[in-house]
Amino acid sequence: MGKVLVTSALPYANGRVHLGHLAGAYLPSDTYVRWRRLKGDDVVYVCGSDEHGVPITLSALKNKTTPQDVVDEYHVANGGAFASALVHFDIWGRTSSAEHHRLTQEFFKVLHAKSYIEKRGSEQYYSERSRMFLPDRYVEGVCPRCNADGARGDQCDACGGTYDVTELKQPRCALPGDDSTPVLKTTNHWYLKLEAFQARLEEYVASHEAAGPGAWRLNTLRGAEGWLKAGLRARCITRDTEWGVRIPLDDAEVASKRLYVWFDAPIGYVTFTQQLFAQRGDPEGWREYWQNPDCPIYNFIGKDNIPFHCITWPAMELGYNDGREGGERPYRLATQVVANEFLTFGGEKGSKSKGNAVEIADFVRQHGADPLRYYLTAIAPEDSDSNFTWEDFRHRYNGELADVLGNFAHRTFTFTHKYFEGRVPEGKPAGPAEAKLRAAAEAARAAWAGALDGFRFKNALAAVIDLAREGNRYFDEKAPWKQRKDDPEACGATLRACLETAGALGLGLRPFLPESSARLLATFNLSDKESFAAGSALRDARDFAKPGATLAKPEVLFKKIEAEA
Repeated sequence: MGKVLVTSALPYANGRVHLGHLAGAYLPSDTYVRWRRLKGDDVVYVCGSDEHGVPITLSALKNKTTPQDVVDEYHVANGGAFASALVHFDIWGRTSSAEHHRLTQEFFKVLHAKSYIEKRGSEQYYSERSRMFLPDRYVEGVCPRCNADGARGDQCDACGGTYDVTELKQPRCALPGDDSTPVLKTTNHWYLKLEAFQARLEEYVASHEAAGPGAWRLNTLRGAEGWLKAGLRARCITRDTEWGVRIPLDDAEVASKRLYVWFDAPIGYVTFTQQLFAQRGDPEGWREYWQNPDCPIYNFIGKDNIPFHCITWPAMELGYNDGREGGERPYRLATQVVANEFLTFGGEKGSKSKGNAVEIADFVRQHGADPLRYYLTAIAPEDSDSNFTWEDFRHRYNGELADVLGNFAHRTFTFTHKYFEGRVPEGKPAGPAEAKLRAAAEAARAAWAGALDGFRFKNALAAVIDLAREGNRYFDEKAPWKQRKDDPEACGATLRACLETAGALGLGLRPFLPESSARLLATFNLSDKESFAAGSALRDARDFAKPGATLAKPEVLFKKIEAEA
C-alpha cells in the first residue's frame, strides 16, 4: 500500500460552483481517489476555498458587503455542493486561515532571502475617477491574443490566454460605477524571478514527455512548453488591495498591497495537508506526502491553470527548497498535472458572471448525484471542450445507464428471483458462450483499470457500459425464458454467467457512481464496507455469484427521465 497525495484546484469563493468546475477538476480527482483507495493505496485528498484576490473584492463591492462575508457564504455553499455530488475531500480548507497566512509569508521570506523576489517599479493602470491603482481584475478590455471583448486584466476566458494587464487593448475600469478609461502610472511591486528557474523547469517538464505513468497529457505539456519556449520573465506577485496575505517586509509601501492570489493559492495545498494531520494528532505527518520521494503528487486542474501549476508553483517550490535550513527534506514537485479542457454551455464557457452555467446543487436536487457523475464523465472534456445540453443528458442517461446497464442488471436479478428462488443456480458447467462472456468481462476489467491508471476516465466508464452491452447480447442470445422450459440446467448456467457479469459491473461502477454501485452490489448481500474496502477493486466478481448464494430483492437502478423533467 503506497502513499498518494491528490489535490484539486482551489475554487474562488466569490460565487457558487457549477458543472463546468465539477467536470474540470473535481469529479476526475474524486474518481481517481476512489480508484486508488479501492486498489489499497493510502490517499490524502485536499482542496479548499481560494478566499483572496480581486474576484472576492469585486463581489463584495457589487453586493455592498465585505470580502469576509463573501468568502464565509461561498465556502459553506461550495463545500456543500461538492458533497452533494459525492466529492469527498479529506479536508475542505480556507486560505483565509491564520495557518495559511503564516506559511505563505514563510514562502515569501525564504524566496526573498534567496533573491528570487525583488522590488521593481512598473506601470500599472490607475483610475482617476476612483483614485486608486487597479489590480488586474479591475480592468477589462479586448484580448491581445484573440481580440475577444470582455477579457479580464490578466486572462481571457474566450481563448484561455494569459498576458500582462498592460497588453490589454481598449482598457476600461471594471469597478461598480466606474467604467472610465484608466491611465498608466508608476508604482512599486514585488516580482518572482521566474527566469532564474528556466533551466530547471525545462528539465522538469521534459521529464514528463515520455510515455508511462508520469507522462502528462498533451494539453498540459504544450501549455507549459509554450511558456518555456517564449522565455520566462519575472512575474508580479503583489497587488494593490487590502484583502489578502500581507507582505512580510519592513517597507512602508506594503501597507496598501497584498500578495497576489496566485502566489498564495497553491501554497494552500500544503497548508491544508498540514491542518489535516494536525487534526489527526500527527502534526508532522504531512511531510510523508509533501517531502517523501516515494509519494506521487497529482494535481487536477482546468486548462486555464496550467501555467500556474506547471511553471509558477514548481518555481516557488524549487526556490523554497534552495533556501531550506538544516536537514529539512525538499518539497516534491507534482508527478502528474491532469488538466481538463472546458465544459461549455450552449457553446460558451460556463461563467458565474454570465449566468449561463448550471449549479451543482441544483442539478443534484433534480436528478441525483450519480446521474450527474455519469454524464459529466461520459462527455468529459479530457482532450477538447465538450458541450452540456439537457437533451443530451437525458439521451445518454436513458440510452446507456437505464436501457443498457440498468436493464441488464434488473432482468438478470428479477429472472433469478422469479425462477430460481433468489439463489444463484448451479446449472451445467460453463460452455463456450459463457467462456466468451467471462473473457469479455476480463478484457473490460483490464481496459477499465488501464484507463483509470492513465487518467482516461471517459474510456474507463465506456468499458463498463460496453460490458453491459455484451451481457445484454448474451442474455438475448441464450434466451433463458426458453431455456427454463427446454433445458433448466442450461438456463442455470446462463443465469450464473449473467450474475457474474452483473457483479463485475458493480465493481466497475464504484469509482464513478458510488451510490448505484453500492445498490447493485447490495443485491449480492454485500455491505458498503465489504464493497468499498481497500483492495476490493481486485476482487473476482465470481466470488459474488457462487452457486447457492442468496440474492436480495432487486430494485430498479436507473429510472428513466421523461422529456418533461
